[in-house]
Amino acid sequence: MDAQSRGRADEIDPADQWVLNPHTGNYELRLDQSAGESSRPPGVAAPRGSGRSASPSPDGSGRPGQGAGDSTGTADAPRREVPGQRSRHSAQGRRGPTATAAGPAPAGRRKRKPPKARKKKALLWTGGVMAFVVVAGSAGAYALYQHFNGNLNTIDVGDAGSKSVTADGPMNILIIGTDKRTGKGNEGYGDKGSTGHADTNILFHVSEDRTNATAMSIPRDLKIPIPDCETKQKDGTTKVIQGTALDRFNTSLGQEGRDPGCTMRTVKQITGIQVDHFMMVDFNAVKELSTAVGGVKVCMAKPVDDPKSHLKLPKGESTVQGEEALALLRTRHSFGNESDLDRIKVQQQFLGSMIRQMKSDDTLTSAPKLYKLADTATKALTVDSGIGSVTKLTSLAQEIGKVDTKNITFVTMPVIDNPAEPTPITVVPAPEKAEQLFAMMRSDTSLTEVKKKEKAAKSKQAKLLKGPKADAADVRVDVLNGGGIPGAAGSTVTWLQVEKGVLKSTNKANGPKIDKTTLAYAPNQADQARTLAEMMGLPATALKQGTTDAEELQAMVLTLGADFKGAGTPITGPTKAPADIQRASADKAECAK
Repeated sequence: MDAQSRGRADEIDPADQWVLNPHTGNYELRLDQSAGESSRPPGVAAPRGSGRSASPSPDGSGRPGQGAGDSTGTADAPRREVPGQRSRHSAQGRRGPTATAAGPAPAGRRKRKPPKARKKKALLWTGGVMAFVVVAGSAGAYALYQHFNGNLNTIDVGDAGSKSVTADGPMNILIIGTDKRTGKGNEGYGDKGSTGHADTNILFHVSEDRTNATAMSIPRDLKIPIPDCETKQKDGTTKVIQGTALDRFNTSLGQEGRDPGCTMRTVKQITGIQVDHFMMVDFNAVKELSTAVGGVKVCMAKPVDDPKSHLKLPKGESTVQGEEALALLRTRHSFGNESDLDRIKVQQQFLGSMIRQMKSDDTLTSAPKLYKLADTATKALTVDSGIGSVTKLTSLAQEIGKVDTKNITFVTMPVIDNPAEPTPITVVPAPEKAEQLFAMMRSDTSLTEVKKKEKAAKSKQAKLLKGPKADAADVRVDVLNGGGIPGAAGSTVTWLQVEKGVLKSTNKANGPKIDKTTLAYAPNQADQARTLAEMMGLPATALKQGTTDAEELQAMVLTLGADFKGAGTPITGPTKAPADIQRASADKAECAK
């Protein structure tokens, strides 16, 4: 019995009031028919027709705070409904008379017919996602618990992120683990007095069709330029934090007043990928989340005895949680070359195991465990205001949860030792391999073999690239620069005319700033568009066909976006990742070496 029960044997854990209905696949609030009421978690309204008070318990125990005579508990008071409980609407024609304050509802209730194509929908969609996202999604069944919203910390990152919860296209979420010291027992970690660095960083890319995801780790010791960034101040004003010409990636957060929006902007500058949202946790969150899930299974290729982190693990499989889990994620002296890159591998294996644990039936079918996870996760998370509520996090998790665990690939950004340092202690992006991986993510190319649905291959957008093509001499196009490369429009026109024979191309200088290159054209210019798309290496998603035909001398409009890397460089990324790139699958357990 937990602390909420105040030691009284007649009270029930709020989470125990939610049970899985095998007929519908939904978690439902269990009513005590003998008493005509049930204990409810704090902030949960009584089901319609119960006639009981909807007010939360004053002491947080889950008991109704006042009796039926209280003004907040009248039958006419508005009440929220539990998700999936539409059958509880007060409708005498369907279920007979509803209960009032004078007595309980009739004990007999008609079973709800399970809808077609409904497969364990309640919380199963949260399985197979990044660990922190999964837990946030688990809160979906308890969205009425208002204190979950109160648990969340949010930061307004302005235009660094997206205001929409989800997008029609690919989604990119930055997972940040800081070395900020919070909670008892964390004094030995991180820098004393630090506001926290971007210590662990994973860019989680979810494909447009939600069939696969790539989780790319970014080394904290990566030496790159940090851009200027706007930060929101407590008084509502904005302040521009000056960037630095060259610094470690982990200084993109916390230092000089930088917020997670600065880290998001730094990621975009490095990769060319627009980050939609961020989720941030600290040391204490790792300890609490690993404990809430019941421990995380890990495997060691050899015994570990690290006096610096105080980590001791035997060879083979172990289950770690709390302080031991944090020590595992922090140690760099027990594996490989004792570098941050070797520690990243261990972190990826830990997260993969945590994902598998959260997707297990033991977790997904346990209401008390899900309640604990949801409560712990929402207390642990700091997110951007675009996803700053339990409802928004649930919507996000529903989208991400469509990805099968076997199609989640962990990779590490390809890097090399910093050539500017006589004794390298930092790294820089590998000149060719890093850009190749970034290009794959920008073009939404999977790192796993995913069987695409037939309807995707036959989509209307894909058909735009199929059909007759015009001669290069007949292609007429105006080129605008909406990306970050100065003079891109002019260099592209020169390349088109000299190298490709598109003499009717014109430099229209700067255009609106956009992330992805687009080609706008009329229906009667479709053959010209296909020719240009083939030359430029444009994906089908870049083609924007209008509805009315163009006049005889009207030109198409090519706007180069942030994904444009230079004249002659295809916009679409390579179809294969570098051969020796470090990668791991979320559905496979590996032993740390």
